[in-house]
Amino acid sequence: VQLQASGGGLVQAGGSLRLSCAASGRTFSSYAMGWFRQYPGKEREIVAGLSWSGGSTYYADSVKGRFTISRDNAKNTVYLQMNSLKPEDTAVYYCARARGGYGYRYLTDYAYWGQGTLVTVSS
Repeated sequence: VQLQASGGGLVQAGGSLRLSCAASGRTFSSYAMGWFRQYPGKEREIVAGLSWSGGSTYYADSVKGRFTISRDNAKNTVYLQMNSLKPEDTAVYYCARARGGYGYRYLTDYAYWGQGTLVTVSS
């Protein structure tokens, strides 16, 4: 399984970015997916996750109401729409594929990781 994240970059506070993560393989639609972020010297933390169908989602409190996770199973792609960005959203963002279809809230739910994309929000 290969995950290729893209869409990071530099944006001003209050702006928006959309991250994309393209997955290889023919079983993408069977697995939950998620986005994590990592600050320098800190552990990776979950930002958002969703079930195999996209019908159930989870968001970290810090991004609720600002970020939206979605997926297109026909394109083997998961997205993270990030609005009203804040300087504290600056981090490396990783997409990940879960071990199953429904568990997606915890780091240990995930088995495969993309390479990370840097998001920088200037004040």
